Amino acid sequence: MTNQTVEVLDSITELSAPTSQMKDIVAAQRKFFNTGRTKDLSFRIKQLRRLKTALYRYRNELANSLKEDLNKSETESYATEIGITISEIEYNLKYIRSWVKPEKVPTPLFFLPGKSHVHSEPYGVSLIISPWNYPIKNLLSPLLGAIAAGNCAVLKPSELAPATSKVINDMISSEFDPEYLKVIEGGIPETTELLKQRFDYILFTGGTEVGRIVYQAAAKHLTPVTLELGGKSPTIVDEHIDLGVTARRIVWGKFTNAGQTCIAPDYLLVNKKIKKALINKMKDTLVEFYGDDPSKSPDLGRIVTDKHFDRVKGLIDGDVVVGGQSNAADRYIAPTLIDNIKPEDRIMQEEIFGPLLPIIEYDNLDDAIALVNNGEKPLALYIFSNNPRIRKQILDNTSSGGVCINEVLMHIGNPYLPFGGVGNSGTGAYNGKIGFDTFSHKRSVMTRSFLFDVKQKYAPFTPAKLNFIKFALKRLF
Repeated sequence: MTNQTVEVLDSITELSAPTSQMKDIVAAQRKFFNTGRTKDLSFRIKQLRRLKTALYRYRNELANSLKEDLNKSETESYATEIGITISEIEYNLKYIRSWVKPEKVPTPLFFLPGKSHVHSEPYGVSLIISPWNYPIKNLLSPLLGAIAAGNCAVLKPSELAPATSKVINDMISSEFDPEYLKVIEGGIPETTELLKQRFDYILFTGGTEVGRIVYQAAAKHLTPVTLELGGKSPTIVDEHIDLGVTARRIVWGKFTNAGQTCIAPDYLLVNKKIKKALINKMKDTLVEFYGDDPSKSPDLGRIVTDKHFDRVKGLIDGDVVVGGQSNAADRYIAPTLIDNIKPEDRIMQEEIFGPLLPIIEYDNLDDAIALVNNGEKPLALYIFSNNPRIRKQILDNTSSGGVCINEVLMHIGNPYLPFGGVGNSGTGAYNGKIGFDTFSHKRSVMTRSFLFDVKQKYAPFTPAKLNFIKFALKRLF
């Protein structure tokens, strides 16, 4: 058990928030859901449009709050949080009419005359718990699935991004009735009390250890859960690459949001033939992106809290190629490349979640794959290679939540792809239609005619009836 888990469990034991308030919120939402209004397609479309309008109206306040919490630039805030969420709303609006239609599926010959459909119906009252690193996108992207599917939702933003949490609360409370959407601010006490309530669906984004706690709490009510967690996402770099493009994409993906991204490249596994050239190109790219003194760059984020700053700074050790500087007062840690890392080094024992990039060289691709497989299954895996055989070998012999080839991070922006983990990196997925499906119960509906009632299925049974059933089942499909 990690120190983080112990701290969370101790806090859950010692602290408590008013249970009655949380009960009343959930009860009010369940009462509203039971009116059936959220199931109406026009209602869902109206709420999606309302959220889109609200994001436009509050876009400046949201950008300012992200600057205050994480020192995100206006461009980064819009590209990775505000703008992309608006685009996702537009995607939902474009396709929701087709998503809600019952899906016709085949009916076996034995059940004819009849027809079969799958209906997507909302679970009811959902709980969405989001982290601090992308406090807008990681809260509202799952919400889009909940709204499109016809659910009510309680939203719990992270207390570690307090400015953004407040703006989101102001935005939601001004635009939506609390019986439909409600934001609960606060920390561990409030989250603890929320998890005591009976929700119909829970989606949690955060760390693996806390994810286990959420899973255990949901199990008490048999509530279905999606867990979006994290882990050490490896980047395997083959010799058959475009060196400049590879360096730019890795540097961009790693140091966006100061490395505080659940799918950031966590460490590099680089073919020894091109390792030195890649490192030199990444060093040049860092200067190109952030200048000679990255601490003065307006485009580089900061570590979210003093506690996280101390943890990340403590991981800096070994052969620092570039970076390593820090400033506790500003919670600044320079973009740092660390070479000649060994799998047993401390930096390889936990998810970094900061602007440090350890580099391990390999000579044999099988060794690189074995190193990946010796750890937990990651949320993302990145492959840089123009060799189809190399790509296939890595894909066939590893497991991860998602994969990008010759790119990083970008798969999360494709609404046609599911975003989710596997094993310790999560369970379930969302994004686009998958988000709608996540918050929808798939209800089986079979309709049969009163004609041609097969008497052989009824008692009293005879050998002839059994033979008929055997014959029918052989030709069922």
